[in-house]
Amino acid sequence: MTKVRSGLDRRDFLQTSALGAFAAVTGIVAAPAVLRAQGASVKLGVLHPVSGALSYSGQQGRLGATIAIEEINAAGGIKALGGAKFEPMLGDAQSTPDGGNAEVEKMNAAGVSSIIGGYASSICLAASQTAARYDLPYLVDVGVADSIVTRGLKNTFRFGPGFGVIAKTALDNLVTINDQAGKPAKSVMIVHEDSLFGSGLAKLLNAQLPGRGFEVLETIAHPTPTRDFNNVVLKIKARDPDLVIPADYYNEYVLLARTMQQQRVRPKGIYSVLGGAASSYKFVKEFPEAAQYIMDCNHWFDPRNAKALALKKKVEDKGQFYTYEVFMNYSCVLLLADAIERAASADRAKIIAALESSTFAGHLMPYGPTKFVNGQNQGAAPVNTQVLGNDIQVIFPATFASAKPVFPMPRA
Repeated sequence: MTKVRSGLDRRDFLQTSALGAFAAVTGIVAAPAVLRAQGASVKLGVLHPVSGALSYSGQQGRLGATIAIEEINAAGGIKALGGAKFEPMLGDAQSTPDGGNAEVEKMNAAGVSSIIGGYASSICLAASQTAARYDLPYLVDVGVADSIVTRGLKNTFRFGPGFGVIAKTALDNLVTINDQAGKPAKSVMIVHEDSLFGSGLAKLLNAQLPGRGFEVLETIAHPTPTRDFNNVVLKIKARDPDLVIPADYYNEYVLLARTMQQQRVRPKGIYSVLGGAASSYKFVKEFPEAAQYIMDCNHWFDPRNAKALALKKKVEDKGQFYTYEVFMNYSCVLLLADAIERAASADRAKIIAALESSTFAGHLMPYGPTKFVNGQNQGAAPVNTQVLGNDIQVIFPATFASAKPVFPMPRA
C-alpha cells in the first residue's frame, strides 16, 4: 500500500486523482495530490503485486487499470450516478498471498465498492477469500487456478479463462500443430515454478499429455525467484525431449529461454501454456533470438478490435509494453464500470448482482459476451500465439489468426 506521509489524514490521502495513480505506475515523480471533495466518487480497490518477484507483471496490471480509470473519468464518470468518478485505491500485494490479504483489509476499511486484480493465482485465491468476509465484489484479472471460482464464493468473478479451459485449448491446438507437421514431437519435459500456478498446471499436463500421445520424460520444479537455470538446462540437454513446456512467471521464463539459447539446446519446439514471457513484446524486443518461434496458449487481445489497437498505441507511446496484464486489467475496469452503471449504485450487493447478470461485450478480447456462471466468465477463451519475425502472431483459432504455425523450429 502506498505509504501515507505524516501530517496527512488517511481519508484525504486516498482521494488522489487517476492521473496521480498513473504517475505512480510509470515512475513519474510527483507529490501526492490532495483533492477537495468535488461530489460523489466510487472507490475502487486496484490490487497488484507491484513489488517483489512479480513486480513487473503487477506494475503492468496497474498500468492497464489506471488508464481505464482515467479514460472513464475523463468521459464523464459513471452516468447513472450523476457523473461520479472512480477514486482508485492502489494496493501492493508484495507478490505474496499474505500481502494481498493485508491490502484487502485496508481497502475494506477505506470503504471501497469493489476490488480488481491480484494477478497471481495464489494472491487471487487468498485475497478473494478475505474479500468474501465483507461481501466485497472481487474481479480477478488474470489468476487462472480453477479453485478461485469453484469454492462457491458469491463475491468472486473471473473475467479470463481458467486452467481447465486453457489447458484443453492448448493441448487441442498442440495435437493439431503436431499432426499437421507429421507428428515429429513425441516426448515432453515440463519446467515449472512451484507455486499454485506452476504446480497446478504441471499436474494437469502430466495427467493429460499421455492421453494425447506425448510421453512426459521429466517434470522439473523450481522456486520463484530462480536466478540460475544452468542445471535445469543441462537436464533438458541430457534427456533431449522433442518439446519443452515452461510454466513460469516472466523473469524465470526469460532466463530459462536465454539459458537454453546460450547452451544451444534447441528442441523441436518450446510450447507454453500461459507462458510468463512467451507472449510478451518486452521479451521479443530485448531477446529476439531466444524468443523466436516460441509458441504459447495465453490471454491475448483481439487483433481486429480497433479499441484494442488504440490502447496498444497509447501504451507504446508512453514507452511501455503492451502485455496481457495491461489489456486484461483495462477490460476488467470497463466490465466493472458497466456493472455499476447498470446497478446505478456503488452498493456492494447491487454490484455483485449486476456482475452476475452481465452481458458486457465492450472488452478488447477475442471473447463472446460476458456471462458468469458460478463466478467464471463463460465467454472467455485463450488464443495461441507464436513469435515470428520479431513480432507476435496469432496462429489459433483461425478466426483471429494472422499467421500459420512454424513447427518444428528450424535448426540454427
